[in-house]
Amino acid sequence: MTGTTGDGSPLVLPDREAVLAHAMELILETWRSFDSARADQPLPSARDLEMLAEPLPWAPGDAAAGLDAAAAVLDVSISQTRPRFFAWIGGSGLEIGVLGDALMASHDVNVAVTSGAATLLERQTVRWVGEFVGFSPAADGVTAAGGTISNLTALTAARERAIPGARHEGLSGRRLALYCSHEAHYSVHRAAEVLGIGARNVRAIAIDRNRRMDPLSCAEAIDADRRAGIVPVAVIATAGTTLTGAVDDLAALAGVCAPRGVWLHVDGAYGLPAAATELAGELFAGLEHADSATVDAHKWLYVPKACSILLVRDRDALEAAFTHDESYIPHTDREDTHPVDRTLEYSRPLSALKLWLAFRVHGAAAIRAAIERNLRQARLLADLIREDPLLELLVEPQLSAVCFRHLPPAHMPASLHNAALARAISAEARILLAPATVDGIACLRACIVNHRTGDGDIHAIVDVVREVGARIAVDRPAGLG
Repeated sequence: MTGTTGDGSPLVLPDREAVLAHAMELILETWRSFDSARADQPLPSARDLEMLAEPLPWAPGDAAAGLDAAAAVLDVSISQTRPRFFAWIGGSGLEIGVLGDALMASHDVNVAVTSGAATLLERQTVRWVGEFVGFSPAADGVTAAGGTISNLTALTAARERAIPGARHEGLSGRRLALYCSHEAHYSVHRAAEVLGIGARNVRAIAIDRNRRMDPLSCAEAIDADRRAGIVPVAVIATAGTTLTGAVDDLAALAGVCAPRGVWLHVDGAYGLPAAATELAGELFAGLEHADSATVDAHKWLYVPKACSILLVRDRDALEAAFTHDESYIPHTDREDTHPVDRTLEYSRPLSALKLWLAFRVHGAAAIRAAIERNLRQARLLADLIREDPLLELLVEPQLSAVCFRHLPPAHMPASLHNAALARAISAEARILLAPATVDGIACLRACIVNHRTGDGDIHAIVDVVREVGARIAVDRPAGLG
């Protein structure tokens, strides 16, 4: 089975039915490998490294062999889909989402301009997400490549509302500010840089004992900026911080923003799906008062990357920030507004399809149940840590992020020990945890957002940390990092 010979004929795979069958077997084999944990994370072989250093191929090659090579590379790459990957906050590659991506890529629909039923499917998916998390009524929204783009899109609309015409005239020397907790995601600072607000004009608001942004401090910062002639653009509440999973008090922050006419954006890229659950839903009270909110479906709605959803209360606010009437993208009436008029992105895949399929195939109730199971697993891990005299829980989990540390012998510095422990666990790769720092304390962080993770995988976290921690405590001389 070979490709074309370079004579200008269409690039159609010979024996494509056989190639597709081979691809499906590789995919099925991959899915089976995710059903249980494996002993470690294989490293690239000498053969892999040699292949990845090859020059550009000009001659056709065998399609099945190419797929085998791709599968080999992916097998020695770190996959967040595996049930004991607790380091980064990533999805778990829902199988129907994988198939949806393949089907979507085959049709290669562009949802920048009006694209028939695909446009309607995207808007339906956005409405479903709004209903799922309680952003009701979700007036409209759009999908994006990731939470950073979703946040930037929302804050672009907020800037245009704060300074009408800024998209055309620029800031004309005016100073602007954003407000978020000092544990908010760095994408807020990136948005400030891109929008001309400036990262130094992001006000890092103090947090309370529950690691939530303090509403009174936020109000004082807004009022002080206004007195100084600085324009408040938006408050960014975090619904599930990356470090500890803390959820800001959305109702209180809405009470700060509404009387001051300041946009309230909720960055729920990680945590907002938990708003649908009984276990954690009350943490998100006040979401219905936000102007906008983001959800990364490729995190805790389990679909493959990338699929971020931006929910907005006022569709007009997005269109005021992004609409262009160009000769190559004409507009005929209000309902003919193109999706590109609500987003930064032009060439846009139908990333909503995989989430649309996930809701249709599994049902929202099953997805909610999987999120609740992850919440219970985080509580299980916290309980196991509390029961173990060699472990210390640093923060009570609000969602599914758990920060803790291993206590070394008295003669060893705890911070150096836990930093070394994180490196040793990563090197062994039986489980994957993230190194973190909470209030200056070096620790380990597990975030559970995988529908494949079982309670046995949670027990493995404690077992591996105890085992490796005891070993490096013996192996490392006192005082060495």
